Amino acid sequence: MEAQGSRRRQLPVLLLWVNGLMTLGFAGARQQTELCNESLMLEKLPACGKSFEDMMKKVDSKKWCNLTEFIMYYDNFTQCTEREANNASCFWPNPLAEGFITGIHKQFFSNCTSEKVHWEDPPDEILITLILIPVMLTCAMITLVVWCSKRSDIL
Repeated sequence: MEAQGSRRRQLPVLLLWVNGLMTLGFAGARQQTELCNESLMLEKLPACGKSFEDMMKKVDSKKWCNLTEFIMYYDNFTQCTEREANNASCFWPNPLAEGFITGIHKQFFSNCTSEKVHWEDPPDEILITLILIPVMLTCAMITLVVWCSKRSDIL
């Protein structure tokens, strides 16, 4: 009986110990101990932009809005900005990196506006046909069901 009482007193201590381990990151959570060196990151990001600019010179400027033409270059650019942010102990994306990336987008993709589709109704002849066909089929099916239900002697 005394052993159970001892275990009951040890249980809260054990729970507090496990909670402490999980809070400290024992469960696999990684805590960022270094502060973000924003000036280092802002110093290194232009190299990523320069590299992207050099690669984009290989692509015809008329094809800059076609992502399939430069997707690998953009992927390299994204990885470069992420690597430089991480090297400066900053998370990615962060407001400063996003501002830099937005500047690159303005430089290369400002003319790539998406064309909005203007929806129009079809001509009246087609619209009337598209409306009347389901209505007529519904009426025909109702008529068939009523007719078959009255002629139960055949079925």
